Amino acid sequence: MTILRTDAARFEGLPDYGFAPHYLTVDGLRMHFVDEGPRDGPVVLLLHGEPTWSYLYRHFIPPLADASCRVIAPDLIGFGKSDKPADRAAYSYAGHVAWLSAFIMALDLRGITVFLQDWGGLLGLRVVAEMPDRFARIMAGNTTLPTGDGAPSEAFLQWQAFSQSSPDFPIGRIVHKGTARGLTEAEQAAYDAPFPDEAYKAGARAFPALVPTTPDDPARADQLAAWAVLREWNKPFLCCFSDKDLILGGLDKPFLKHIPGTRGQAHFTTQNAAHFLQEDAADQLVPALLRFMETGQATTE
Repeated sequence: MTILRTDAARFEGLPDYGFAPHYLTVDGLRMHFVDEGPRDGPVVLLLHGEPTWSYLYRHFIPPLADASCRVIAPDLIGFGKSDKPADRAAYSYAGHVAWLSAFIMALDLRGITVFLQDWGGLLGLRVVAEMPDRFARIMAGNTTLPTGDGAPSEAFLQWQAFSQSSPDFPIGRIVHKGTARGLTEAEQAAYDAPFPDEAYKAGARAFPALVPTTPDDPARADQLAAWAVLREWNKPFLCCFSDKDLILGGLDKPFLKHIPGTRGQAHFTTQNAAHFLQEDAADQLVPALLRFMETGQATTE
């Protein structure tokens, strides 16, 4: 299997991303992560999705670390500074869950507050269900845990088709279009940095096709098993979905309906925020996350 590793020089001088790199090996692959703040502080795990990397959380990490949290933001395999198998067939839903689980076990993370978005939720919720004792609370925005029931939105189907067929897969421009504020050219270039050419984008292209959209999807059994655990989840679970997300808007409803830990929480809608709410609403989300950790609830007041 061909493994690609992005030249470190491509990450030099990225705006607002001066964090020291850390690495560990999972299943023979080098996985990068940011690890800021005191090592004995409460753990905040920030999970990115498609097609981003830990750069997405550059405005979360300093204020959380300044609040004495240990902030960990990994790059999923195939993204960021982590290794990138060149064969799209090397990526599977179960494989990503295994890689992320191995990462958490290798660092022996406990008492975790996890922030989930996009595939960060599709993976993170599966991991929570596999090792619930390691997690203290969940904050979820613009994510889902699909089982293949129900028809996917037309917007998602268009995105899925584009990801599989377009000759060019412009990562920075994709993230730019998924924000309400828009990204600067330098920020778009930072999202492009991990991917020198199309050969490095196998993982990014694989993700949309791995979303369960039919009842015969190979991930269905594992999704249902995860939901069985989440239906018994009584620890705090906070939703903060965006007002302008055209892909996953409204998909907080299943969480609110079925997960006991959502009851009594001060769920809120991030204002003037699109799919990548970390880019649009860090000023709303970080204070809410800190309040959530302090009280078990969050409020935008």
